[in-house]
Amino acid sequence: MCGIVGYIGNRKTEEILLDGLKELEYRGYDSAGIALLDNEKIDVFKALGKLKNLKEKVNTYHDYNIGIGHTRWATHGKPTELNAHPHLGEYSYVVHNGIIENYKEIKESLQEQGHKFVSQTDTEVIVHLFESFNNESNDAKEAFQRTIEKLEGAFSILLISKCDPSKIFFFKHGSPLIVARGNEEGEVLFASSDAPLIGLANDVVYLEDGVGGVASATSIEFFSDNYSWSTLPTSKQYAQKDGFRFFMEKEIYEQHDVVTDAMLGRLGENEITFDEFDASIIEGIEEIKICACGTSYHAGLTASYLFERLSQTRCSVEIASEFRYKEPLLSDKTLFIVISQSGETADTLEALKMATKAGLKSIALCNVDNSSMTRVANHTVLTRAGIEKGVASTKAFSTQTVVLWMMALYFGQYKQVLSNEKINDELHALREVPKSLIVDDKIHEKTKRLSKRYLHGHGFFFIGRDVFFPLALEGALKLKEISYLHAEGYPAGEMKHGPIALADPELFTIALMPQNLLYDKIKSNVEELSARDSTICSISPLDFELSDDFIKTQKTNHYMLEFFEMLVALQLLSMEISVRLGNDVDMPRNLAKSVTVE
Repeated sequence: MCGIVGYIGNRKTEEILLDGLKELEYRGYDSAGIALLDNEKIDVFKALGKLKNLKEKVNTYHDYNIGIGHTRWATHGKPTELNAHPHLGEYSYVVHNGIIENYKEIKESLQEQGHKFVSQTDTEVIVHLFESFNNESNDAKEAFQRTIEKLEGAFSILLISKCDPSKIFFFKHGSPLIVARGNEEGEVLFASSDAPLIGLANDVVYLEDGVGGVASATSIEFFSDNYSWSTLPTSKQYAQKDGFRFFMEKEIYEQHDVVTDAMLGRLGENEITFDEFDASIIEGIEEIKICACGTSYHAGLTASYLFERLSQTRCSVEIASEFRYKEPLLSDKTLFIVISQSGETADTLEALKMATKAGLKSIALCNVDNSSMTRVANHTVLTRAGIEKGVASTKAFSTQTVVLWMMALYFGQYKQVLSNEKINDELHALREVPKSLIVDDKIHEKTKRLSKRYLHGHGFFFIGRDVFFPLALEGALKLKEISYLHAEGYPAGEMKHGPIALADPELFTIALMPQNLLYDKIKSNVEELSARDSTICSISPLDFELSDDFIKTQKTNHYMLEFFEMLVALQLLSMEISVRLGNDVDMPRNLAKSVTVE
């Protein structure tokens, strides 16, 4: 998730771009850059890290009337100045938010034509492809249209070129982009979200997928009729949250988009592929050991079921803070996987160093490409979740789980332990995951209504079986983090081994009851709790007559699709309870986003 801005007009272009990027810095701060154009003169400034580093480098003595800018969250290529946007060809520059899924094929074709690439990014193919077409036709508009027809994946693009120096070419597919008419005559602005535009424009077009065009100081030409003008909001904080009350709420609603990003280039028609490592890494491996903390630990615990089920490889999961001090027996026949949203979690990082010192093969699954773990691990797999501003993790968990599911299937393919039918079933289910993560308005409204009934009592049981046990743990953690109410996650079958002694009307049970996995077993466990007068809130596609409260999910043909829909319901319920209690949803007490101390 990156941020892009563009400007045509007579104000100080570099200031407009830098101010706009500041509003978008939450979308990525691996690097930033701007390109400024006046007739045939282009100046480019790039810097690693936060935007302040770029501001220190921008030093212009020229009036520019067109510019584009970018703040980067790395997906392809390390955070370096060469990989920073804008990317250049011979006479054009481009900024891009998203992932070009077929960039390898395009790059190879262009290299055969003699094009020279200087970065590791997928974005650079856009500008070279544009120039290749423009050299053929000498028509920039046609060349841009041919370029976007060739691209696959998710991409919002702004492109400027010396061959048509009065214009910005733009296109949106899968990643957000807004076009605005400025408040001053002859102004056009572009941005990935509302905030950079507030105060500079009132009339905007929120581009739909597949809509693009070309803008100049005198006109905005759209390539299709699928657009309409609307009015900007007036609050920048409201705009940053895209109209949501909290960043956590926004991030819950973003999950279907970021999971799509996590699968791009990895989920193929007939197989899973990972550019970051080869499945042969599992040669000679007898066990997978996953190490993580908090929400990432729950994702790892979920994955342990999937690795054993799909790759037939023994898998264990360790809490990093305990693993470090248990004097673990480490074997070079173990593949060591660490999971961390930030890549900086102190206990997990030290566990990774221990495994590396012991000679284990290692993979870091994280969301930050320039983090400490990426420098220690043999291989890094990015989750591509974008920045989470809410302290309580939401979209990090969903992307971690999806990527781990794909890894389990990847290893299963390599080991040839799965039938073609099973592989196809799993691939089909993976393609359906984004739909399962789309927030159902009825479920959100139901959690709002239910929240007022769960503000008292002496605690919560979240219960589930199989992969729904770690989901129960995650549901309980979310509630604890932001509501400050006591909650515990349990394997449903463990109730009768002690915890059921707590059951009474003031003990709330949140029961995860999937149709496609051990339904009758967990139904029996919930009946036992109901018989002891626990208040039951069941989440299931099947009606359960003993429920005091019921959140109905969709019927599907795969348990993991139920998993993700129930995840959203749990996140929403915790958030709405926290709202009822008047807590700070985005910044709960005593917590920090990244735990970089022991």
